[in-house]
Amino acid sequence: MLLRLAYLGVTNTLALLRLLPMSDRDKDAEILALRHQITVLERQLHGEKIRFTRTDRAWLAALLHRLPRNVLRDIRLLVRPETVLRWHRDLIARRHARISRPARVGRPPTVRSIRRLVLRLARENSTWGYRRIHGELLVLGVKVAASTVWEILKGAGVDPAPQRAATTWATFLRSQARTIIAADFFETTTLTGARLYVLAVIDHATRRVRILGATAHPTVGWVTQAARNLVMDLEDAGCRVTYLIRDRDGRYPAMFDAVLADAGITVVRSGVRIPRMNSIMERWIQACRHELLDRTLIWNQAHLIHALREYERHHNRHRPHRGIANARPLRPLPEPLTDPAPIRLHVRRHDRLGGLLHEYEKAA
Repeated sequence: MLLRLAYLGVTNTLALLRLLPMSDRDKDAEILALRHQITVLERQLHGEKIRFTRTDRAWLAALLHRLPRNVLRDIRLLVRPETVLRWHRDLIARRHARISRPARVGRPPTVRSIRRLVLRLARENSTWGYRRIHGELLVLGVKVAASTVWEILKGAGVDPAPQRAATTWATFLRSQARTIIAADFFETTTLTGARLYVLAVIDHATRRVRILGATAHPTVGWVTQAARNLVMDLEDAGCRVTYLIRDRDGRYPAMFDAVLADAGITVVRSGVRIPRMNSIMERWIQACRHELLDRTLIWNQAHLIHALREYERHHNRHRPHRGIANARPLRPLPEPLTDPAPIRLHVRRHDRLGGLLHEYEKAA
């Protein structure tokens, strides 16, 4: 114990004698360097290899480069003094290289707006390769090399055209929305326990809904007559429909498809237990149940038809739809208010089905 105390006393005295000729600036630099090494060690307490980042190297090199070599040898460093000096030489060399670096030569970088345009064309046209996109850019007056277009697509991870040309079901629905309608049966129960079946059709482009009828017995004759009424309604409205999507319900007879085929409408049946293939129709049925049927006591078939007609008018003439930018199927949106801060906005409420549905509009 006494020998250890004597050894510590001698070493501390020698360390004190070493500090006497040093200036306050050198002492502060040494203290900061030692503290920073402790910080590096604290970041790696789990036995990992000691790693100095570029910031650590630059900081230590800046602190210790003015100290004499003999002082550096006496400081307890995690690296050799030659390594610190080499870090400082590299730092100075990079600084001089950056200052003396010549101006950028070669092809200039592509403008960001052109890159965004290239990616937009590839996203909106799945069958276009980089040569086709390059030609479209020339038509727009954008002069770039075809190889540049290829590099932009590759850098963004866009697959070649043959791998992007496969048409998905969602892409088909969006491209053919103006010529697609969807039909579906849904059922409800009256207070007496009678089960009634409702046949409805929705337009994909405008979200307009047509209630074709409700019955307790959807016979072949009833469903076929509903198809005829639908065809006449479409002709009166001037709608050019090419496809009708429906599920594989057994309530649709062969005559239903035959009537539509005579009118030039092709019936597309959705997959087995895949309601997402008729998602727009399914979403409307869900809204009809949530906003009407789940909140109404249906007495009989006449009462159901009356409630559905009122909801159909509300849906087509007033209710906004997010799928078509909050527009309404049969009525355009009013002009926006020109006064940014109106003094008073007069709004009138109109009730449907005894206050079950509320419609608001500006008072005259």
